[in-house]
Amino acid sequence: MDIVTSVYEHRWMIAAVVLGVYLLQKIRAYYRLSSFEGPWSSGWSELWHVWAILSLKSHLRYDEACRKYGPIARVGPNDLITASPELIVRMNAVRSPYSRTSWFYRPTRHRVDVDHVFSEMDEAKHTDLRQRMASGYSGKENVGLEKSIDIHVAEFVHLIRSSYTSTDALVKPMDFTEKVQYLTLDIISAISWGKPFGHLRAVKDVDGIAHSTGDGMWFFNFSLGTGLYRLLHLPLVARYVGPSEKDATGFGRLLANARDIIRERRERDAANDKRSDMIASFFRNGLTEDQILSETTLQMVAGADTTASAITVILLYLMTHKRVYVKLQSEIDTLRPGTQSSSTDAIVSDAEVRKLPYLQAVIKESMRIHAPVTNASPKRVPDGGDTVVIDGRSIFIPGGTNILYSVWTHRLDKGIFGEDAASFRPERWLQDEDEGKLANMNRVHELTFGTGRYQCMGKFIATMEIGKVIFELVRNFDLSLARPDQPWTEGSFGGLLVHKDMWVLASKRQEEVV
Repeated sequence: MDIVTSVYEHRWMIAAVVLGVYLLQKIRAYYRLSSFEGPWSSGWSELWHVWAILSLKSHLRYDEACRKYGPIARVGPNDLITASPELIVRMNAVRSPYSRTSWFYRPTRHRVDVDHVFSEMDEAKHTDLRQRMASGYSGKENVGLEKSIDIHVAEFVHLIRSSYTSTDALVKPMDFTEKVQYLTLDIISAISWGKPFGHLRAVKDVDGIAHSTGDGMWFFNFSLGTGLYRLLHLPLVARYVGPSEKDATGFGRLLANARDIIRERRERDAANDKRSDMIASFFRNGLTEDQILSETTLQMVAGADTTASAITVILLYLMTHKRVYVKLQSEIDTLRPGTQSSSTDAIVSDAEVRKLPYLQAVIKESMRIHAPVTNASPKRVPDGGDTVVIDGRSIFIPGGTNILYSVWTHRLDKGIFGEDAASFRPERWLQDEDEGKLANMNRVHELTFGTGRYQCMGKFIATMEIGKVIFELVRNFDLSLARPDQPWTEGSFGGLLVHKDMWVLASKRQEEVV
């Protein structure tokens, strides 16, 4: 009782000491990064940054900050953001001393007890995991990868032709964002597990999986912005609010189906099954059942949604720039005249797609001007700090600071892409005679998929999907927006742009070659 009484008698002194310590910490944090300008509240609190993330427009908020305050701006007491490609490459380099930051990567875990390649914080474990997974992603141990993509692209074309082709007598609007998500989910499930979800054939969201990935993106963004993941990742809390393999639908059902498939495949492999695909590659390279479950379910969100976003962005810019659409159709027709491509064997090969210069320019330009992944992907400055040179100026960044990327800013940089950087013009990738400038443009474009030890492992698969889908859509249809006044709804979820409600009209080619 004496202790309680003493504390009560000195309560105001104790409160003053606690408040004083708190204020000293705030002042210290403020002055630690005081040489970097930013929104007025960013030096004292996380409010501006929380608002930017929860607004679903973080890419635009980061862009505003970099344009107003310089290539490195302050967005929080311990957070900076940069638009410098040089600094981004430096942070991601193979031997870079920079490391991942927990507040961004930890919320991506969908199981609190198992990390995947994106959430793993231990750099040595992360590197080892990437090395063991690389052959499964590259196609070296997945010889049927392209054929699997072709099957579902053919189903996609057939679905549009059979159910959503508009005529003079009847208009059939199609929610393209919904159907392209069905496509990318079917492809990634077939590649990962050898068994597609079947969204395209059923023309519906099987087991609510597409809906659950959308909910997952919203929940991830909310946890990211509020820091709620720290509570939700507690085992006792996760047990009651997290997805369960006993769930009848949604992400829990996805986990249950995945585990059944993985266990079945383990038994087949034990019986000398010679199948060569992603799961087989993961088994051969020593991944455990739980690791494979975590990695392959990550692909359902990261792989499917990012590719769907890229395809949606490219198609919007094609539909709103008729000159480019017609020019691309002309290039495609020189390679594959005619529109009969509903069979798998008729789908264009990846090798052919990569040889079409204008198609590649269209893809690059669309993803430049409206990057589907504006990923903040913050990195932690090594202890002791780092001195970087940006625009000829030497800048010291204190150790322990988090640095985010502003992809949106350097994609519209006039110094890199020319005076009309804010305009959609694919020809910029083909007409510039300055080899140095073109090389720099391509270098910045490659940042879409990350660089160095953090480069996207699914890059090869994603670029193959994107090229084939755009080729076959433009080859087979004349596409236009059903609602030009409201082309789509868009939100940034942890740096990934997610699109909904892009209603499209598909009609037969006006000058169809039979």
